[in-house]
Amino acid sequence: MSFTSQCIVRLKSERKRLALNQADAAALCGVSRETWGKYERGSMVPGGDVLLSFAINGANVQYILTGEEDGGVTLTRDELELVNNFRTAPLAIKAAAMAALTAGNSASKTITVSGKGNRVAGRDFNENKK
Repeated sequence: MSFTSQCIVRLKSERKRLALNQADAAALCGVSRETWGKYERGSMVPGGDVLLSFAINGANVQYILTGEEDGGVTLTRDELELVNNFRTAPLAIKAAAMAALTAGNSASKTITVSGKGNRVAGRDFNENKK
């Protein structure tokens, strides 16, 4: 199987999706910018180590090689870093992260009450206040 022109186009599109220029992609993958340019021109083929590094940094290598999406969610570099840090964090840090990420979610705006004798009050209700 050769590194076809479609693979070259997909390699470049993955780099752009990750908002990387050639120099940044090359640095992440441990090659020179010139070598990366050769990959995108089709005069060189990236090896497994380069593709692995690119995948670790958020690229969808299955898509690059086959043109098929993996069916899952493709993460950006920031999202991938967040997930990796979350997975290795202590439980207390995970709880704090979840609390921070869900703090902005508001409760339901509508409340339905049925039956007789029910009282509905806002947040400042005090039954004993006169």
